[in-house]
Amino acid sequence: MTPILLLLVRLHLALVAPQPGRGRDERGDVPGWVMVTVMSAGVVAVLTPLLRTELSQMLRNALSSVR
Repeated sequence: MTPILLLLVRLHLALVAPQPGRGRDERGDVPGWVMVTVMSAGVVAVLTPLLRTELSQMLRNALSSVR
């Protein structure tokens, strides 16, 4: 390897490789459950106006079969 390429590889590894003794700081990360909740609410908000009649019919059928 040329000295410049070797230097660039070392620099890349120094910047990317995890440092020993440093834990991962997750204070800025969005927790997974928040992401799932927001995405589920988005799916419901988008599908409800499009499928209102079908959803109403499915609910009526389910409730009538319980009686």
